[in-house]
Amino acid sequence: MTFRTFGPDEFLFLLSGLQWTVLLTIIALIGGGVTGFLIALARVSSLQWLRIAAGTYIQIIQGIPVLMILFLSYYGLGLAGLDLPPLFAAGASMTVYASGYLAEIWRGCIQSVPKQQWEASESLAMTRAQQYRYVVLPQALRISLPSTVGFAVQVVKNTSIASIIGFVELARAGQLINNATFQPFRVFVAVAALYFVVCYPLSQLSRWLERRLHVGSHR
Repeated sequence: MTFRTFGPDEFLFLLSGLQWTVLLTIIALIGGGVTGFLIALARVSSLQWLRIAAGTYIQIIQGIPVLMILFLSYYGLGLAGLDLPPLFAAGASMTVYASGYLAEIWRGCIQSVPKQQWEASESLAMTRAQQYRYVVLPQALRISLPSTVGFAVQVVKNTSIASIIGFVELARAGQLINNATFQPFRVFVAVAALYFVVCYPLSQLSRWLERRLHVGSHR
């Protein structure tokens, strides 16, 4: 039995898998960002039932492994008669996962805006919506950037679970090439290097933003 050798063609296949990893990450951050923002607003709402509902959602999502969310999306909905393509199932699962964590990150950032800012905006007779739009959210956005970028690193790495349902992202591409070449060291070193190429700049950007925006510093 003859095995292929890990070469340029195989590396190009890894790059193709990396493209799907990046796409899945973008889907998760956009979908999870929109959903998480709405949940974060619900967490700081003046309505108690809305705060409780949002808090319950966050606790459930953070208490379940993202792999279980993927299984529920792909296999659970399949049993219910709704067959999702792997990309849709993986995208929906990562969106739900990201929303639970981004909501809590952004909730903390909104509540970290000094109380004096709220009081000052109230003294100007601003409505609640105007307070958020002109005073609170711009400051919360600045505070949230480092942690949001840092969380993006976790999303990139967690996209590897999509390989379980046959979605050919970077990790799955590595598995397929290893099965064809039987050169696990070369293959998975290349896979790890590609993850590093994506994740390391994001980690450095998160640290740079933290220093540049003085997040967490006291003046």
